[in-house]
Amino acid sequence: MTGRLRALGRWLAAEPVLCAVLVLTLAVGVYDPRPLSDWWRWAQPGSLASLLALLAVAQGVRLSGYVQAFARRMAARLSTQRAIAAVLVSLAALTSMLLTNDISLFLLVPLTLALADMVHLPRQRLVIFEALAVNTGSALSPVGNPQNLLLWKQSGLSMPGFVAAMAPAVALMALVLVLATWFAFPAKPLLRHEQAPAHEICRPRLGAISALALIAVLVLMECGLPYLAALLAVVLYLLLERRVLAQVDWALLATIAGMLLGLGHLAQVPMVTQALHRLDWSQALTTLLAGMGLSQVISNVPATVALKGVASHTLWLAVAVNVGGFGLVVGSLANFIALRLEGSRAVWWKFHLWSLPFLAVVGGGVVAFVCLRS
Repeated sequence: MTGRLRALGRWLAAEPVLCAVLVLTLAVGVYDPRPLSDWWRWAQPGSLASLLALLAVAQGVRLSGYVQAFARRMAARLSTQRAIAAVLVSLAALTSMLLTNDISLFLLVPLTLALADMVHLPRQRLVIFEALAVNTGSALSPVGNPQNLLLWKQSGLSMPGFVAAMAPAVALMALVLVLATWFAFPAKPLLRHEQAPAHEICRPRLGAISALALIAVLVLMECGLPYLAALLAVVLYLLLERRVLAQVDWALLATIAGMLLGLGHLAQVPMVTQALHRLDWSQALTTLLAGMGLSQVISNVPATVALKGVASHTLWLAVAVNVGGFGLVVGSLANFIALRLEGSRAVWWKFHLWSLPFLAVVGGGVVAFVCLRS
């Protein structure tokens, strides 16, 4: 028993973000006790089930070796760091419009890491820009991220109508993203690592299983069946490839669950809700500043839940919480997923060197537009 507790202690010591999230969740729970039904709602079990399915399938695809093989072909066709960055950032933005921001990251970050193992690339910067890209691309689509889905339903607009309403703000995000990508990645020729393997070992059986699992999981998630998607992925790998489940990043799943609980609860603390009700919500600028600011504290999905009942400008709220996904890493769960998949500690502070100026430029541009209109 003592040995297990020590092992648990060592595991937690290696997961400082998880420990911080657990402390926050417990502290808010003690300060503001709530029934279990509230905790269940904050946990968003459907989202966690989807995340579990994606974690398992992404690990299966990675272990199959085909990601590495595709990365080799990609490196052979593109000659510079800037070209690689342009392709990956564009893919991240485009796929996040259709497949949501987290799915886009689970597909592209492993590819990026495989590329960085073969040729000299600034892998941390690439993953950071992919996080910025999925926050940009998903902002345009009603189904690109959870906050848009909530606000699209509340707005009563058609899908084309919502896209048209978000287009000006997303165009500004995309412009800043393109310019930043151009300056952040030089046109240096790609140089191969001396220790890179001459060829990849592909596992056709695992590749076929993972490809079919990915298709099935995406279809089930699109049909609104996240629990069935998670069950399918877990049972499939449990029966056929147990090593995949053994290498799933369970700490990532636990950390995101803690963030949903702690930050979701924090958004509903009476002191917070009372302060929000005192604001003048007839002004679009109030909605914009509150949405961006609150997202920096409790993440943009809990901020959306906290504000959608009081904000009278639904579309400006959608702009605000999407812009609020930039800035601090907590602004969007997509940021956290991307950096966690990259794996190094330095990427966490380096992320803010790009994301905070991104928030300042895009947020400042949107605020200036609102001020000029009023």
